[in-house]
Amino acid sequence: MSNDVLIRAEGLCKYFKVSGGRTLHAVENVTLDIRRGETMGLVGESGCGKSTLGRTMMGIYRPTKGKLIYDGKELDLHSKKDRFHFAKKAQIVFQDPYASLDSRMTVGSIIEEGMVIHKMYDAKERQERVARLLDIVGLNREHANRFPHEFSGGQRQRIGIARALAIQPEFIVCDEPISALDVSIQAQVINLLRRLQEEMGLTYLFIAHDLNIVKYISDRIAVMYLGSVVELASSDELYSHTLHPYSKALLSAVPIPDPDKEAQKTRQIISGDVPSPINKPKGCAFCTRCPVACEQCHQSVPPLQEVRPGHYVACHLVQPGQA
Repeated sequence: MSNDVLIRAEGLCKYFKVSGGRTLHAVENVTLDIRRGETMGLVGESGCGKSTLGRTMMGIYRPTKGKLIYDGKELDLHSKKDRFHFAKKAQIVFQDPYASLDSRMTVGSIIEEGMVIHKMYDAKERQERVARLLDIVGLNREHANRFPHEFSGGQRQRIGIARALAIQPEFIVCDEPISALDVSIQAQVINLLRRLQEEMGLTYLFIAHDLNIVKYISDRIAVMYLGSVVELASSDELYSHTLHPYSKALLSAVPIPDPDKEAQKTRQIISGDVPSPINKPKGCAFCTRCPVACEQCHQSVPPLQEVRPGHYVACHLVQPGQA
């Protein structure tokens, strides 16, 4: 593993037991490197496993199979001690700013809680750090004594970001942090995240539906379908040289600001419904909806392989040297 890789998921799987003794395969054999100081974008349809992968990579969920390697050391997420120490290095900004903050706690107590748990600073230093963090995220120091219900959605998400930064993490999972916000507020939060990354050297896993936002903030982008990564490339490479049929369909749905170009654009419509993660199709997970699927696609799972420098695709019809 390269020295510049901060966190690596290796063959990561996360399954859930559901009624009738069945198993839901939420994340299936994902291998993903995230480098220090970069933003890895993660996109895909609702229910494809993006949030589950993010929560598994930061230790909220314990992986069913596979390894999680942080800073060159394999983590034992079944060990309470390892999980506790890892929690100081990895934090999360949740999707819903209205549900992620405890309504019974003041903003100051919410931000300070992690510092108390990890025994960081004395009481006076914690108060000073809370005030400093509120300044950093664009809120007033006086807000520390207020309760979450007194704030707008954008302000609550800023509080969530301040809470994530409180214990000086290196890695932050941003789990659709702007999807519940107005468009004007989304831009403010995105620019705040970018500024904080530059100032603090943070590493992000940025999960989102909005492909334009993901392109704007991400260095590299991974596309997920039914629990697996089907394409991975730099942001510019993915948008200029899309290879997987599913990625092509996703990107064709992105609106173009120019009305003339938008009218000329050809939409690639995916037919059928997403298969159940409880009863996945044999072979490639996308084969039942893919317009170019061949017999091999229905028989075997394609590996994620490098077909162009830094560009990985899981498709039998895309081979190295042919892309």
